[in-house]
Parts: sequence; structure tokens; C-alpha cells
Amino acid sequence: MNDISIIYENSEIIIINKPQGLACQGGQNIAHPLDKELPLQLGYPVYLVHRLDQETSGLMIVAKSPKAASKWTSLIGQKSVKKEYDALCIGVPEKPEGTFRSSIVEHGVKKDALTFYKVKKSWTEDSYILSHIHLTLGTGRMHQIRIHLAKAGFPIAGDDKYGNFKANKDLKKLCGIKRLKLISSRLTIPVDGKEMIFEIPADFN
Repeated sequence: MNDISIIYENSEIIIINKPQGLACQGGQNIAHPLDKELPLQLGYPVYLVHRLDQETSGLMIVAKSPKAASKWTSLIGQKSVKKEYDALCIGVPEKPEGTFRSSIVEHGVKKDALTFYKVKKSWTEDSYILSHIHLTLGTGRMHQIRIHLAKAGFPIAGDDKYGNFKANKDLKKLCGIKRLKLISSRLTIPVDGKEMIFEIPADFN
């Protein structure tokens, strides 16, 4: 396995660019999860403070100690960390920007969820309209972006769990889309009383 790209590091945390297909934690049929591979690469243990889906790539924070993990888990819970994503979607919203508000069931409990969106561009691929949508989390529910986009009628390309299975099958043939097209593209974090912004390109190839 190739080394995981490190974007930023200080005494408490590391920001990595998680590759698509890399699971954060072990489980059935997962031989090389992030929480095992990154310590091997670094030579010391790391502690997860949030997670990305296995098929979601991009920026993610990991902590260097249990104390730092507790601090940064709290900062994320307090919304002191701003998480932004880019998605390649099937369909395009009528309004160029707006808010998705619909509750999500998480661990059997219905919870309010909020996602802000902005359409970056749209185009046609055969009979399908595709769009590049930038998304900012207002809440951090499990699979929130995937669920909100699917509910709104603009599922993420390659999302066979919540999206349009037939369209995904067609787009695989038309333009080679094989996996979920969702990227954690921008993180804003508080460091020493200032906001630090980290950003990677939204590359859907």
C-alpha cells in the first residue's frame, strides 16, 4: 500500500488526504484499515476523531494522543471545525444555492440534519444531467450528505446505497464512473486562536 499523504501536522493532530477505498476502521473483509496502516507508516499510534466513508476520499483529522483526540472530538462537536465537500451528482437543483433540511435516522433515533449546498457547474452526459455541487455540513450525521442529496433528487454518482442504481450502471458505461464521487475537499480548523484552511482540488477522475 502507498503511503497516506500528510497535508498538515502539529503537536496534537495530523491532517491526511485519505485515499478512496481505504476504510477508517477494521471490520469484515477489511484487511488494511486506516487506523492500522497510518500507525505503521508513522511509527506511533493515532486516534480517530471523525470518520469518512470508505469510498469517500479527502481531508481528515487524526489525533496523536488520547488527550488530543478528546479535545478535537469536542471541537468538531461544537462546530469549531468546518467541513466542506464536493460531489458529482445526477441531476441539478433549480436554485444555484440553498439548504437541505430533513431529519436523518441515526442509530435508531431521528435527528435534525442540515446541509448547505452551492452548484458549481452542470453539464449533460448522454441523457443524464450531471452537476458539481459544493456542500458544507451544518450537522454531522452519518451519511448525511449522501442521504440529503438522494432525498432531494440529486444522488451522488456511484452511490449504490442511497442513489440511483440504474443511472449508476449507465454512467459506468458512459463515462467510467465506478465509485462514489464524494470528496472531503476543505477543512477549516482553529489553531492558536486563528482559523487555518486546508483545501484539495475536487478531482472526480
